Parts: sequence; C-alpha cells; structure tokens
Amino acid sequence: MPSFDVVSEIDMHELSNAVDQCNREVTNRFDFKGTNSRVEPKETELTLIAPADFQIKQMTDILLTKLTKRGIDVSCLDYGDLQESINETRQVITVRQGIDKELGRKIVKLIKNTKLKVQSAIQGEQVRISGKKRDDLQDAIAFLKEQKLGLPLQYTNFRD
Repeated sequence: MPSFDVVSEIDMHELSNAVDQCNREVTNRFDFKGTNSRVEPKETELTLIAPADFQIKQMTDILLTKLTKRGIDVSCLDYGDLQESINETRQVITVRQGIDKELGRKIVKLIKNTKLKVQSAIQGEQVRISGKKRDDLQDAIAFLKEQKLGLPLQYTNFRD
C-alpha cells in the first residue's frame, strides 16, 4: 500500500552555518563595531544579543537573509520578547521542529474532510498518509501544500 510521511524538519547543519555567517557579518559591519553583538546558538534556540533593540532588528534581518539563502524556511522561527537591561538587549528565537499533537490532529482532520481515499495517522512527530492509489497520495500532498498551517512541511518516505 503506497504511503508517505508528513514531517517538519530543519537541517541543523545549515542552521549552524547560517548563524556563523550572520555572526561573521555582524562583526565586520561598521555600525556593529565594538558593540559585542552576536547570535548564540543553543540546540533549537538562537539568542540575539546587542546593546539596543534597533540593532536586534538589524541582526534579525541579517539572520533571516542568511537562513533563506541556506534553504531554511523562516516560518519555523518563533520570536520571543525583547529583554532589555541597562547595557544589553536580548531576544530568544526558537526554531520549531516536528509536528506537535495539535497540528497533527489538524492535518488528520483536514485530510479526512477532503474525501480523498487515503488514511492518515499520527506517528510521534510525523503524520503517515497511506492509500491504495498513488494519485490519491499526490492529491493529498497538493492539498496540504495549499493549506497555511504555520509550519513548513516536508513530504518524505514516499513508498509505492
């Protein structure tokens, strides 16, 4: 029975490369000289550190440009609040990965409402969709691509 998996994954190597490029550009830019501005990566969190909030916004633009060039969808980023202290401003950006239960249920419900002859099931942080015909699965992929779910989705493990 043909099937495929709906996942939401980020290439962590490309993410670290984009952060390195962003840090390199920030250290070389004239308007950031001597400010100790930087992006600190910690697993799935990026912490932007700069003296002022407008510099955080500039660093965010640089980071988004680098991520886009590296092929990472920026809709997976979740921005935290700006935390200002006397001489430093911080912003934590969370990189979302995996399909949580709520989004998984939403995907399953959307697939069931399409009346396509496919079955969908939540399996951990992914949703497996299977059906008798390959064309039905391709229609399901096209349908999911049209939906605005707030998280970039990839379609992997397509088996005939």
